[in-house]
Amino acid sequence: MTHESLQAVLFDMDGLLIDSEPLWFEVETDVMTRLGGTWTPADQQALLGSSLDNSVRYFLERAKVPADPAEVGEWMTGGIVAKVRDHGVPIMPGAIDLVHAVAAVGLPYALVTSSQRRFVDAVLARTGLTFPVAVTGTDVTRSKPDPEPYLLAARRLEAPPSACLVLEDSLTGVTAAEAAGCFVVAVPTLGGIDPRPGRWVRKSLEGVDVDWLRRAWAEGHLAAA
Repeated sequence: MTHESLQAVLFDMDGLLIDSEPLWFEVETDVMTRLGGTWTPADQQALLGSSLDNSVRYFLERAKVPADPAEVGEWMTGGIVAKVRDHGVPIMPGAIDLVHAVAAVGLPYALVTSSQRRFVDAVLARTGLTFPVAVTGTDVTRSKPDPEPYLLAARRLEAPPSACLVLEDSLTGVTAAEAAGCFVVAVPTLGGIDPRPGRWVRKSLEGVDVDWLRRAWAEGHLAAA
C-alpha cells in the first residue's frame, strides 16, 4: 500500500450508516418461517454483509420445504423495502454528519453496498442521504467479499483504490475493501473485527470528521509501512 494523499471516501450502508440489522432480522425470520425452519442471531451474523444470491443459497440449504430461489429473493428484497418504506430506518450516530462533512470539503465519495438497488433507493428516499456514486449488489457480478464493488466505485470516482478510505461494519466488507487495496476504518456491529496495521477499528462514527479521517489515513499508512 503506497503512502499517498487521501482522494476518496467509500461508505458501506447496512450497519454503518443505517441500523438496518434489526429490520433484516425480522425479514429473515419471516422468510425462514415460510421455509419451515427457524432463524437465529447466529444465522444473521453468518450473512452479515452478504449478497442476495448468497443469502438465498443459505436459506435454501436450511429450508424444510422447497422454494424457488427467485421467489425467496423477492421475499427478502420486497420485505425489507416495505419495512423501510412504511416505517423508515434508524440512522447510526454520527453517520449523517460525516457524510455531509466529506461532501462539504469536496472529497469524492460513494456508497458501496451488497444490498439491492431497490432497497438502497428506499433507504436514500427515507433518510435524505445522497451520494454522487452508488454501487449496489445489482451493479456487480461478484459481491463482497470480492473486491469488485470497491474497485468499481474507485473507478467511477476516478481515484486509485490505494487512495480510497473505506468505512465498513462487517468482516465481509472489510475483506472486500482490503482485497481492493483500500485503507479501512471498521465500525463493527455484529461480530468482532480486530485492528491491524493499515486497518483502524472504532466503536462508532460519533466524533469522526474529515480531520479524523485524514489523521487515521496518515497514521495508518505509517504503521503499515
